[in-house]
Amino acid sequence: MDVSDFEWVMWFSTFRNHILFALTGHVIFAKIFTLLAPKHRSLIFAVYGGLAVLVTMGWTFMALVVSHCIILYSVALVKKKWMCFAAGMSTLASIKLEPYNSWQEALVTGSFDLQDILFYGGCGFSIMRCMSFALENCDRKEGNYTFSDLLKYNFYLPFFFFGPIMTFDCFHAQANNTQLTRKEREMWNITTKALLHLGVILVVDVFFHYLYILTIPNDMKLVNKLSDWCLAGLAYSNLVYDWIKAAVMFGVINTVATLDHLDPPQPPKCITMLYVFAETHFDRGINDWLCKYVYDYIGGNHDKIFKELLATVCTFAVTTLWLGPCEVVYIWSFFNCFGLNFELWVAKFFSIPPFSIMEEAMGEAMSRRIRGVFNAANFWAIVLYNVLSLNSLEFAKLVGRRIIFKGFPLSTLSVLLVTYCGVQLVKERERQQALLEDPDPVKQVDGAKEKAE
Repeated sequence: MDVSDFEWVMWFSTFRNHILFALTGHVIFAKIFTLLAPKHRSLIFAVYGGLAVLVTMGWTFMALVVSHCIILYSVALVKKKWMCFAAGMSTLASIKLEPYNSWQEALVTGSFDLQDILFYGGCGFSIMRCMSFALENCDRKEGNYTFSDLLKYNFYLPFFFFGPIMTFDCFHAQANNTQLTRKEREMWNITTKALLHLGVILVVDVFFHYLYILTIPNDMKLVNKLSDWCLAGLAYSNLVYDWIKAAVMFGVINTVATLDHLDPPQPPKCITMLYVFAETHFDRGINDWLCKYVYDYIGGNHDKIFKELLATVCTFAVTTLWLGPCEVVYIWSFFNCFGLNFELWVAKFFSIPPFSIMEEAMGEAMSRRIRGVFNAANFWAIVLYNVLSLNSLEFAKLVGRRIIFKGFPLSTLSVLLVTYCGVQLVKERERQQALLEDPDPVKQVDGAKEKAE
C-alpha cells in the first residue's frame, strides 16, 4: 500500500471512529438541551464543542485557538475591513508558513492518528470563521457583536475541524432562531441521507483497502504502459475519488447540522456534472466565503475583464495561502485562475456581433450543441488542471501529452465525443430542472458564474 493510499485509509478511519463518535455525542447532547432551553441552544452547542476540542486536542491547542479569536476580535472592534483582512491573512500565514507553523504545532502535546490534520484543519477553519465574524462586524451599523457570539460561532463542533464554513451572518441568524419547525417529510429525508452516508462510508472504507487508484499514478513505469483510454479513465477516477471523500465528509456533517435546524453549504457538485471552471470547487463553504469577501467584493457584476482578472487573482492568492503555498499549489492556482478568466473572455467575444446574431438565428438547441463542444474540451482542462494537485505534475503532463498530442486524432476525438455526449446529458438535465423551478426562465449566458475554489 502506498503512502497516499495509507493516508486516505487513516483519514477515513479517523473520521469514522473519532469524529463520528463526537458528532453522535453532539446530536444527543444538543437535542436534549435544545428541548430544555431552546433560547440558549447556540451557547449549548459552543460548550459541548469546546469541551470536545479540549478533550481531543488538549489545552495548549485550545489556548492557541482562543488566542487567535482574541486577536481577530480585537481587530474587529476597529471596524476597518482592510485591517480585519490583513490581520486574518497574517494569522492564517502563521500556520501555513515556516517556521511559524512548526512552532505552533509543537505547542500541541500528545500523538495520535492524523493529529496534524486536526491541528491544521481546526486552526485554519477557526481563523477563516474569525475573519468572517470580523468582516460582518464591520458591516454592523450600530454597536459590535460580542466575544461570546464569536465563541458560539467558532466552537460549533460539526464545522470545527473539517468545515464547511458558514459565514457568520448566516450562522448567527439560524443558531439564534427560537422558532424551530420542520418541513414536511424533513426528518425522513434526514434519516435517509444519514443511512446513505453510513453505507457509502463502509463501502469506501473497503474500497480503500483494495482499489489503490491514488497509488497507480505514482508508478510512472506502469502508467506509461496503459492505453490512452485507460489513462484518461484513471485521471477521471482520481477526481471522482476526491469528490467522494468530500461528499461523504460534508454530507455527514451537513446531516448533523440539519438536525440542529441549520442550513449549511451543500456538498460539492460531482465532477461528472462539471463543465465550467466557475463551478469547480470541492468545498462550497470556502467557495461561498471567497465569493462574498473577495471575489464578488472586488469583481462586482463580473462583466468587466480587467476587474474580473483582479478579482480572480486576489481570490486565488487567498486560496493559495489557504491550501499551503508550494509549487504544485502555485501551478494549480495559475491554471484555474486562467481557466476562470478564459471563460469570461470567450463569453465576451461571442456576445458581440456577428456571433451573437448568429447564435440567436440558429436557435437554442443548436446553440447548446455548439457550446457543448467547447464544454467537452473545458471538462478535460478541468481534469488536467486539478489532477496535478491530487497526484503529480508528471502524471498530469503525461495524461495531457497522450490525449492531446500522441493520441491525436483517434484517442483525442473519441474521448471528446464521449465527453460531449455526457455534457449534453448534464445540460439537458439542468435545463429540465430549471424548467421545473421556473416554467418561464430568462435565458442566461453560460459565462455567468460564481467562483472556482
